[in-house]
Amino acid sequence: MPMRSSPTARQLRFAAELRRMRERAGLSSAEAAGLLGIKPNQVSNMEAARFGVSPERVRTLACHYDCTDTELIEALVAMTGERKGGWWEEYRELLPAGWLDLAELEHHAQGLRDSITMHVPGLLQTPEHAREIFRQAVPALPPPDVEHRVSFRVKRQRILFGDTPTPYQAIIHEAGLRIAVGGPAIAQAQLRHLLDMGEREHVTIRAIPFSAGAVPGSGQSFYYAHGRVPQLDSVQLDQSHGVVFLDAESQLAKYRLLFERIEAVSLPPDHTRDLIADIARHLRKEAP
Repeated sequence: MPMRSSPTARQLRFAAELRRMRERAGLSSAEAAGLLGIKPNQVSNMEAARFGVSPERVRTLACHYDCTDTELIEALVAMTGERKGGWWEEYRELLPAGWLDLAELEHHAQGLRDSITMHVPGLLQTPEHAREIFRQAVPALPPPDVEHRVSFRVKRQRILFGDTPTPYQAIIHEAGLRIAVGGPAIAQAQLRHLLDMGEREHVTIRAIPFSAGAVPGSGQSFYYAHGRVPQLDSVQLDQSHGVVFLDAESQLAKYRLLFERIEAVSLPPDHTRDLIADIARHLRKEAP
C-alpha cells in the first residue's frame, strides 16, 4: 500500500483513535508491534495516517488492546472503507486544505451544531452574502478565487438537502443578524433565506438577543460535528491562520457544555423567527 504524503484531517483522526486505543491498553509502540508480529515503525506509520488500515487490522488491534467498545470498533471499521475522496477533491489545488477537511467532516457527520457571534453560518449563507464576505478578505482575493470560495460554500450546503439531510442547529447572535452585509437588498434576501431554512424539519435556528447580556464563551464561535459515536465527535474553530480541529476528550466535553449553556440563553426557534422577520422589516424601511 503506497504511503500517504498528506493525510486528510479525517484520516489523521482515525489514526489518532488507534493510538488512543493502544495507550488506553498501556502498551508502547514496540509492545504493540510485538503482539501484531510487525515492526514498530509500522505501528507508528498507522498512527500517523501514513498508511491505510484494513477492517481486519482494526479488529485485530482492538482485540490485542482489550477494547470491548463494539460501537467504537465498528465506527472505526466503517472509516476504513472510505477510499475515494468526495466532491471537495476538485478544489484540492484551489483552496486551503483545511477547507476540504471541513467539507469531509460535514459529509460524514451525524449531526452539526453551530454557535456564531458576528456572522451568518456558512451553511446558511446565500451566494450573494458569501461573495460579499470573501470580497472583504485581507489580503484581497482575485475575482476567480472569490468565485471558487462561493461555489465551494454553496456545495457544502448540499448536506442540508436531499433524502437524508444532516440534522443541523445554528445559534446566531443578534449582532450577526443585524449586520447588513452587502447592503439592504442582499441582507434582506439573507434574512428571508434564514426564515426559509428554519422551516425545514432538520434545521433549527436560534438567536441570542442583545438583551441576553454576557454570553457563555465570551463570544467565541465554534462548530460541533457529531460522529457515529461520541468518541469520534469533532470541534472546528476558525482561526486567522486557518481551520483548527479539536478532538481530545476534555475538549469535546468542554464544547458540549458550552453549547448547552449558550443554547440556554438563546431564544426558542419561534421567537427567533419573529426577531429575524422584525430585522428584515426594519431593513426594508431603511432601504433607499
